[in-house]
Amino acid sequence: MDDDELISVLPIHYSNSLSPNVHIHQFPLLSRPLQTPPAAAVSGKRIRARIKPITRRLEIHVPVDPRPEVWNGERSKELGAARQEDDREKNQDVGKMKQMEGEEPRLTEARMRSELMPQEGVYMLGVVRNGQLHLQPISETHQFRPTLTYLDIMSRKSRRSRGDAGSDEDSDGGPPPDPDEPPPVQTASKKEKKPLEVKEVQVSARKAADDKGNLQGGLSAVRREMLLAIRAEEDEVWEDLDFCDGETTEGHEAFEAVFSQNEEHLECKSDITAFLKGIKGL
Repeated sequence: MDDDELISVLPIHYSNSLSPNVHIHQFPLLSRPLQTPPAAAVSGKRIRARIKPITRRLEIHVPVDPRPEVWNGERSKELGAARQEDDREKNQDVGKMKQMEGEEPRLTEARMRSELMPQEGVYMLGVVRNGQLHLQPISETHQFRPTLTYLDIMSRKSRRSRGDAGSDEDSDGGPPPDPDEPPPVQTASKKEKKPLEVKEVQVSARKAADDKGNLQGGLSAVRREMLLAIRAEEDEVWEDLDFCDGETTEGHEAFEAVFSQNEEHLECKSDITAFLKGIKGL
């Protein structure tokens, strides 16, 4: 460390003027930015976004590249019909993507849906400009993944076309059976009724001393809460957002808002000991 020379000291400008609107959005893109493909942009297609503010769910709709060498137009009709049915089952309002009367549905966009990730500690956005480090707190982290739930619709139709509807319709009509609940009793067919013998039975009830007796009911309650949360999210209405990439005027204005122009000096009222004690796991 002796030869690790200190080159410069950067003054820090901290601001929370953009809070809570600074997020980390992670996308499964390795070789290109999140932008409209040129062939789709020529035809007027643009990236769209929407949010469910209560459940904090985001969706970004990216137009597909319609060039014949990379996209199967005939296949897109089948996929588009499946997505339309999937949207209808999940009460998803497609808004501007509703086709005109008589128009055949097509899959014209890839949808990426967010998953809110927990944050350990406080994340910061930092940009160095003119020898100064500007910091803004990050309030949320979202990971986006493609949504392919319409493939379940196609799989279900395929099974029905092969004559397997009898075994699948029951499972498609509702959630799978709860493994924590006892299976239903199978009643055997009665060939001959016999007279019942009357016996005196004494029954007593008591509260379990430990939590094991409530384990089965507790797990079932958790499962019901999960199903209710899923249904509440499906029933929540989407709100449209304006998507602006980094090359737009709005994108440049948002980037410039990161830099604080306030020259007020902050006074530190804690010492190094209190700071180290506040670090979790240290």
